[in-house]
Amino acid sequence: MAHSKRHALSTSAPPTGGYTRVADRVIFVCIIVLAAVYFWATEQIPSLEIGDPLGPKAFPRLLGIALLVTGGMLLLEMWRAPRTQAGEAQAMPDRRIFAMIAAIVAWTAIYFVAFEPIGYVITTTIYLIPVTAYFNPRRWVMNVTTCVLFSLISYVMFTKMLGVNLARGILPF
Repeated sequence: MAHSKRHALSTSAPPTGGYTRVADRVIFVCIIVLAAVYFWATEQIPSLEIGDPLGPKAFPRLLGIALLVTGGMLLLEMWRAPRTQAGEAQAMPDRRIFAMIAAIVAWTAIYFVAFEPIGYVITTTIYLIPVTAYFNPRRWVMNVTTCVLFSLISYVMFTKMLGVNLARGILPF
């Protein structure tokens, strides 16, 4: 009996029960608060009377709507999730999950700090390489090529086509 309990706790199945529901609720509240703050900040952008008929608020509004849709999808998923019994055992999430989240947060913070002085193309490429390596291991040539092309193409799209200023950093363009 002890062996089966130990085996059940050591599996890599996703956590069930209360821990997942609490995490989903926290994420849901964060999404809704972020969407509200985002909509408020969007309304602070001055409207232009001439030029683009959509104005500078169109894309931020679209992102705010996407946040609300994401929150709604999570709410629907929480509502449809099976309920656990009060006495049912609930597995604690694996510590590796917390380590992975902490690593992602730290890596993103480094990206934000390096973005302005180093520039969009280089920092975005360096930021994406470990991400693609995690999801597509042992395919270094394809991962690096994808990261470089994504960074260059998105830089050209934002700066040349949309007129958005991105950090040049140490590159001459």
